[in-house]
Amino acid sequence: MKTLITNGTIVTGHETLQGDLLVEDGVVSALGHGLSAKGAAAGAAVLDAGGKLVLPGGVDAHTHITLNLDAAKGTDTYYRGTIPAAVGGTTTIIDHLAFMPSGRALEDHIAAYRALAQGMSVVDYLFHGLAQGQESVASEGLATLPESGFSSVKAYMTYDNHVDGGVLLRLLRRTKELGLLLALHAEDDATISALRAQYRAEGKGDPVWHAASRPVRSEEEAVVRALRLAAEAGDAPLYIVHLSSAAGLAAIRKARAAGQKNVYAETCTQYLCLTDDLYRSPVQGLRAVMSPPLRKREDIDALWDGIRNGEVQVVATDHCPFTIQDKMAGLHDFTRCPGGSPGIEERFALLYSEGVAKGRISLERFVACVAANPAKLFGLYPRKGALLPGSDADIVILDPKAGQTLQTGSLHGPSDFSLYEGMRLTGRIDAVFLRGKMIAANGAFTGERGMGTPLRPDGACADRSADLPCQPSCQPS
Repeated sequence: MKTLITNGTIVTGHETLQGDLLVEDGVVSALGHGLSAKGAAAGAAVLDAGGKLVLPGGVDAHTHITLNLDAAKGTDTYYRGTIPAAVGGTTTIIDHLAFMPSGRALEDHIAAYRALAQGMSVVDYLFHGLAQGQESVASEGLATLPESGFSSVKAYMTYDNHVDGGVLLRLLRRTKELGLLLALHAEDDATISALRAQYRAEGKGDPVWHAASRPVRSEEEAVVRALRLAAEAGDAPLYIVHLSSAAGLAAIRKARAAGQKNVYAETCTQYLCLTDDLYRSPVQGLRAVMSPPLRKREDIDALWDGIRNGEVQVVATDHCPFTIQDKMAGLHDFTRCPGGSPGIEERFALLYSEGVAKGRISLERFVACVAANPAKLFGLYPRKGALLPGSDADIVILDPKAGQTLQTGSLHGPSDFSLYEGMRLTGRIDAVFLRGKMIAANGAFTGERGMGTPLRPDGACADRSADLPCQPSCQPS
């Protein structure tokens, strides 16, 4: 089956051009001008994209479709949970595994997740591995991750299963040896634990105290420590997830200036659009309880500068599909509120509106952060994150002149609230294709259960060590 998309502004991941794009058998087969007049396009269904943008499908490198594996078994979690990704222009997710209960082997944990997603997900997917607790470095499962189709592993510097100090140093050495990218949640556990205990003892349970218990310095201190350990480990590849502060970004900038090369930064849409003013409401603020918390306007401005300058490579979501009822468990005691909020459906259009339409970033930088760079970093490029001959035909057609207002009632998936409720956006997604098949049109899901397939990194970016860096054609923009 052939589809010819004509007259659009195509952002390939390498360049921007006016012209046509031909899809055959699920992949991009040709780009150029006047393809309809050439024999290769004969018999193709034609879609006129005049005045519209033709963009690579989004790659969200930080999602939590389920945070409780055992409760999700036997359900349609990955079906309902990925529909909002599809409608919102994200055609690939890189999902995080929940913490493992004591005694469970990593291999068994991974197998259970794969079984849960197989035949359910409506977008293509990959998982991050997991390193938790003091036993993480010695885990037999860690060594099997590369051959099992993993390019990365996630670890935390806070929570009960955190790693730090000597354990984190050994983990960085081990992930470098295995060719894995360490995705790290960087917050200082000692600071956070002390402040949470203090505020609970003082009866300070409103959401504003959640933000106070995870101050900017807790992120900055953890980022600095992680960077030093990565340098000590021979410039081990390090990917800081959900960076939220100007101070954290400054620490990354300083490390790079000192010669550290294998350092990458991810932020999320909430840290680019929302401030900690939301925590002033005891009820509404619960919906924005996340870790790290929302910050100040000056942090937002610094992160946008970081994106524009290429210092922040990826914009993800840290999507957690909680409901209002889930969040209300923390009423009067923020420590009982589950951390995280939904956002996978809003990301693509929101970042376009707040970034490109408002002149903060270029169209090319938008595509790099929302699609190309995460695909490059996790070994999926150019199959994903690009519109080049041979790339999967994961395509978003966006009307830059149209507008929309974000309303929970028009969103999809298991969550029943949006932190961006009522925001007026410039730009609207008209259609989304996954491997050449339309999975969303005009805000409605048109795909099928199980259309998504598991992905395996192609190895182009598997070795990110200082001695043999990622190939130049695969470097993040």
